[in-house]
Amino acid sequence: MKREELVEYLDGLLTPGKFRDYCPNGLQVEGSSEITSIVAGVTASQALLDAAVDRQADAILVHHGYFWKGEDGRVTGMRRKRLSTLLANDINLLAYHLPLDAHPELGNNAQLARLLGWSPEGRFGEQDIAWLGTVIEPCDLNALAAKIAAVLGRTPMVIGDGARRIRRIAWCSGGAQGYFEQAIARGVDAFVSGEISEQTVHLARESGVAYLAAGHHATERYGVQALAAHLAQQLGIACEFVDLDNPV
Repeated sequence: MKREELVEYLDGLLTPGKFRDYCPNGLQVEGSSEITSIVAGVTASQALLDAAVDRQADAILVHHGYFWKGEDGRVTGMRRKRLSTLLANDINLLAYHLPLDAHPELGNNAQLARLLGWSPEGRFGEQDIAWLGTVIEPCDLNALAAKIAAVLGRTPMVIGDGARRIRRIAWCSGGAQGYFEQAIARGVDAFVSGEISEQTVHLARESGVAYLAAGHHATERYGVQALAAHLAQQLGIACEFVDLDNPV
């Protein structure tokens, strides 16, 4: 399909214009005008770029792309190598950050709820990125942590009483520890995110609300994976998700 058609479809699906983001969403680096094969991944690292080259892909679709606000804009070192790889191989780079966190069906938070058996009831936080709901089967904190580990393939860092009963839960993938205090105010028993900060530990201990840091990469694999499957089904285009391990 034509590059413009793919970009138009993705922009219509993910509505990036509704978000104030930290990077440009959509087409970030222009490549071939014809797209027959897409490689999808969490982050546009050199390893993912190399995988796309090996697979002779025309486009790369990611959650974490380039050109972040406040980032050094000089094209040297790592940045030069990444851009050189894309341009030399005529590969398009498409990235959707907050739009892929927020999408009600294909987004990271929607996919976490589906995989972990949580029933969404509302949203909160800046631009309604964070989600709120209940666990379908109430359990204690230890059991919740074990289920997250089994599903995501990564043992979460847990702050809280393992025997605490968990029913109401809030979650937000990635680096969303800043939403913890808002989650506490909404009366949840636990908050799940990707990362944790030093002060988050004290807030969890003093509030009594459990905090589970399940990994930035681990919590953000599933949105772009679902999006890749959606494109393959709806557009009939080859779209392969490549998962490159990241312990963070």
